Amino acid sequence: MAAATKLYKKSWVALRQMQQYRGIASSSASASLKSRNELFNQEQRRQRDAIGRIEKIEVRYLGLPEDVTLVMNSHISTPYNCAQHLSEGHCKRAALALIDGSVHWDMHRPLQESCTLQLLNFNVTEPHAVNKAFWRTCSFMLGAALQRSFKAEANLQLHSFPGPNIKSGSFVHDIVLGAQNWVPTKAEMRAISAEMVKLAAQDLRIERLEVDQELAKEMFKDSHYKSEQLPSIAQQNQSRVTLYRLGEHIDISRGPMVASTRFLGKCTISAAHKIANEGSSDAYYRLQGVALPSGFSLNHFAYGLLEQRSQKLNSARLPNEPFEEQQQMQLS
Repeated sequence: MAAATKLYKKSWVALRQMQQYRGIASSSASASLKSRNELFNQEQRRQRDAIGRIEKIEVRYLGLPEDVTLVMNSHISTPYNCAQHLSEGHCKRAALALIDGSVHWDMHRPLQESCTLQLLNFNVTEPHAVNKAFWRTCSFMLGAALQRSFKAEANLQLHSFPGPNIKSGSFVHDIVLGAQNWVPTKAEMRAISAEMVKLAAQDLRIERLEVDQELAKEMFKDSHYKSEQLPSIAQQNQSRVTLYRLGEHIDISRGPMVASTRFLGKCTISAAHKIANEGSSDAYYRLQGVALPSGFSLNHFAYGLLEQRSQKLNSARLPNEPFEEQQQMQLS
C-alpha cells in the first residue's frame, strides 16, 4: 500500500511538472507571437506616418468593363483600393495585380507612382503568375495551420517553404519537430487540412511589409532557423526583408501572394516526409499538400489523382541542405 502511494505521488508530481512545462511553453510561444505582431504593427504605423505630404498619381486601369484612369494617393492607395472604385465583383475576383504590364504586385501593397494596372484572377488567359502566387500562399497558410495544430510540447519550429513549383504537384512547408519518429495518422493529416479550410473561411487579408534587417532579427529572435536565414536574405535585398502576415501569423517571403485566404478552395495536406534527424532529439519534416482555388471543382476521381501525386516527396531544396544565396528557399 505504501509503495503504491509512493508511486502515485511520483506520478502526480511528474504530471504536475509536465503541465507546468506545457503552460510555460505555451505562454512563451504566445508572448513571442504577441511581440512579433506588435513590432509589425509599430513598423506599419511608422511607415504610414513617414509618408508626409500626399502626392496624387494616375493609375490607368486596363480591363473590363472598360479602361479608365483613376486618381489615387501615392504610397497609400493599393490595387484593391482601385478595384473598390470599379465594382464589388472586381474586389471579390482580383487575386493579384499586374503593374505596367510586367510587375506582379500584391493587391494590398501601396502603389508608389503612376502606372497601368491590370487585375488578375484565376480565369485570365495566362494564369501562371496567379497560380504561382496561389501556391506560395498555400505554403504560407500551411505554416499558420501547423502552428494552430501542434501542441506546445511538440516543440514545432517553422523552418522555411521552398519556392512554388506548380509542376511538382504539391506546395510545401518544412518544419522541425521535437520528435524523431513522428508518423502522422490520417486523422492528424485531416486535422491540419481542416485548419487550412478554417483559415480560408476567415477571409484573412494577406498583408505585406518590408522591414530592415535589424527589425527582422528582433522579430524572429526566438526562431533559431529564421535567425540563421536572415543575413543571406537581407544581403539579396539591400539589407531589407519582406514579411507577410495573415491573422497573427508572420513569415518571410519575397512574394507576391494572393489577396486573401478566401481564395483557397478544396485543400488536402497529403504527406509528411521525414527528411533527417536534427541533433539528438529533433528532426526535419516536409509537409506537403494540394489545393484548388475557390470556385474551382474537380470530380472525386480527378482530385484523387492530384492527391496521390502530391504525396511524392517534393524535389525542392531540402531544409538540411547547405543554404545557398541564389537558391530559392522560402523567398519565392
